[in-house]
Amino acid sequence: MATIHPLNWYAGWTLILAAFLTGAGIGLFFHREDFWGGYTSFRRRLVRLGHIAFAALGALNVLFSIATPDEASASIHVASVLLLIGAISMSTICFLTAWRESFRRLFFIPATSLMLAVVLVLVGGAP
Repeated sequence: MATIHPLNWYAGWTLILAAFLTGAGIGLFFHREDFWGGYTSFRRRLVRLGHIAFAALGALNVLFSIATPDEASASIHVASVLLLIGAISMSTICFLTAWRESFRRLFFIPATSLMLAVVLVLVGGAP
């Protein structure tokens, strides 16, 4: 299998591994009712979102790396970078926000990166 975006492939699988590791780590304490303020607490919801973002955005990067055309346009190359920025920053900002709520103001970084990446993939055309 030849990919034109090997960085997305490696980053994607690394993010999936990070999802498994963080899931195992936080899963050690989820049986406690009061863990990080209880099941519906802001902190615990953000940690769960960060954990799931690792897996989902990792999978998206793997899919992108193998589903892009052989002769990619400039928009596809920019989308590649934006997907990486969005995937890494989403989980990071989730975890930081769980630690200090003031970091929530940074969610525009992954949200904007990921939305622009999708638009650029659509502009770049189907494989």
